[in-house]
Amino acid sequence: MMTPETEAELAEIIGSATGGLALRGSGTRGFEVAGAELSTRALSGVELYEPGAMTLVARAGTPVSEIEALLAEQGQRLAFEPMDHRGLLGTSGEPTIGGVFAANVSGPRRIQCGAARDFLLGVRFVDGTGQVIKNGGRVMKNVTGYDLVKLMAGAHGTLGVLSEVSLKVLPTPESEATVCIADIDLQTAVQVMSAALGSPFDVTGAGYDPGARQAYIRVEGFAGSVDYRADRLVSDLSRFGRAHQQGDSASLWRGIRDVTAFQGRAGDVWRISVKPSDAVALAAQLQVEELMFDWGGGLVWALVPEDCDLRRRMTLPGHATLVRASAETRSRLGQFQPQPAPLAAISEGLRAKFDPRGILNPGLMG
Repeated sequence: MMTPETEAELAEIIGSATGGLALRGSGTRGFEVAGAELSTRALSGVELYEPGAMTLVARAGTPVSEIEALLAEQGQRLAFEPMDHRGLLGTSGEPTIGGVFAANVSGPRRIQCGAARDFLLGVRFVDGTGQVIKNGGRVMKNVTGYDLVKLMAGAHGTLGVLSEVSLKVLPTPESEATVCIADIDLQTAVQVMSAALGSPFDVTGAGYDPGARQAYIRVEGFAGSVDYRADRLVSDLSRFGRAHQQGDSASLWRGIRDVTAFQGRAGDVWRISVKPSDAVALAAQLQVEELMFDWGGGLVWALVPEDCDLRRRMTLPGHATLVRASAETRSRLGQFQPQPAPLAAISEGLRAKFDPRGILNPGLMG
């Protein structure tokens, strides 16, 4: 595996490559791509942190845990709550900040504060020709006008290899609380989550566990405000079922974020995004016993028998990503939702501009 220690070394490797490159941070997301392995894990270190301005600049291979520890010292955090995939995928290593943004990894708080890409302020990356591009400033003439920051977030390295990211951070709230509504079915849970998200109480998490038949609603902020809002939610949501405050809120939401209910269990795992109002109809179409719901019903996790193609069962608009499966199943079904023809044409055009030789994670996204 090639592990460049500087951006210049990264650019030299990419510029002189004669075949496909399989890009890695620390390999925690388990992507399987043909090509010579290239890791950014040696491009590590926080280069600038200004707590007062709530901004941080880090090299792409910097471990997320290192950044979180540094932020915690100043009472700040990564508000978009990035998922840790290791338990679900059975991988090791340390998740890196570059990998988080390359995959736009966003947790339960997305419903309130946005996705990872919404916190990304700037990027440095190396494109498929070996050129270093910075934050849309030093951009080739034929790509002028693109929002490079947004393009790189979620591109999974197919447009360029991140070498540095600058991002916005937020204060860690003083307190949090979770309201549980017990003994309810999915249809009622969607109504509960919709009511909570439509309330004035600034909800930062809304999920449902069908096995436990419980919906969870989270609020965060100053302690007095959290107590008031949690009490109001218990009162207002009691019309749907038995409502009470749940203990150990932080641990509960780490479990929802990392889908711990499916960890260490046999089967393939799918991640499906739909309109929250379609959650009930989607569940009926999928005919899957093991489901978990986040983002008010808009994010659905499914544990299914191996080699099960959930996309064939879906008629509702949405995106189904195959997160965990054998290499054969991934190859046959494809990891990502096939794009409509017009969008696929745009994506292909972008890859042709940024990676004309098609060497960056070839075949991963189309």
